Amino acid sequence: MLFRLTTFELALIVFAIVLGGALVGVFAGRLLREHSDALREPLGVLQGALLGLVGLVLAFGLTMAVGRYDARRAAVVAEANAIGTTYLRAQTLREPMRTRSLDALARYTDTSIRLSRSVPGSAGAKDAIADGGRLQRTLWGLAGEALAGSPTDSAPRLYVDSLNETIDMQTVRVSALNNRVPSVVLVFEILGAAVALGLLAVYLAILSRGVITIVLAALFVSALLLVTFDLDRPTRGFVQVPDTPLIALRASMELPPAARAPGAP
Repeated sequence: MLFRLTTFELALIVFAIVLGGALVGVFAGRLLREHSDALREPLGVLQGALLGLVGLVLAFGLTMAVGRYDARRAAVVAEANAIGTTYLRAQTLREPMRTRSLDALARYTDTSIRLSRSVPGSAGAKDAIADGGRLQRTLWGLAGEALAGSPTDSAPRLYVDSLNETIDMQTVRVSALNNRVPSVVLVFEILGAAVALGLLAVYLAILSRGVITIVLAALFVSALLLVTFDLDRPTRGFVQVPDTPLIALRASMELPPAARAPGAP
């Protein structure tokens, strides 16, 4: 559910829950102020322990989100390199497989760029993956024809090897895009932060301290939660996975092939 929300909707929910928990704690603390002598020590110990636990959970969630973000960036670079190598090796094939393969690889790169700009799991992403799968079958068929036509040449064998890596990289990339921080972890972080800040607010209100400290703490924790969520939303947040390597590769395909076809004058 969290993954389907817009960034604005997600921010509203997070701020409302965390700030709401803190303000409820302020209100409850003022009501319990007359029992401050009996509640001061146990609440101080409880809120301190809970804040430490929530801090560990927030750090754990942020670490998971950063790791997944780095994996997605690395997958884009690896796929661009695999397609680029395959494109270069396709230039060494004999005609007509050479021209047909180069054209199919350019269209395959377009599907990879579409995947980068689609929300994971959406209809657009599924269409991009399906189109890529059809082009993979086309490319593999052309590779088979190239091997059958030149069984002793090394160029088709090298091409098949890089094409196989290109096909494998799509699976790796789709898996990285769909590998999210579990929703239960994110929900636990939000609720845990609200409860911990609420207890802190109760404790400070019993001591007749100001509310500004609680509000600032709630804003800071909410911002940290939003950064965690943003890193785990590859195409909809402020921190997106760049598709620059694929864009640069596609632009290079508009240039004339660097290598001539075997047998060409």
